[in-house]
Amino acid sequence: MKARVHVMLKNGVLDPQGEAVRHALGALGFDKVGGVRQGKVIDLDLADDATEADVAEMCEKLLANTVIESYSIEMQ
Repeated sequence: MKARVHVMLKNGVLDPQGEAVRHALGALGFDKVGGVRQGKVIDLDLADDATEADVAEMCEKLLANTVIESYSIEMQ
């Protein structure tokens, strides 16, 4: 079993990496980008009996800083 976790900064939290990417895109001539939010994707190879609740617990304890980040889980 596999799971993919998407971790993003919560709305209202400043994203300096995203702003740097937006600025760099503008410098390269990509002027149609109004904003960028950067996040991370974590792919997990899990035991067959793992559940989405197990992955959520991993996120809450380690994979995401839930004070400033939100996450979504895709079980595959």
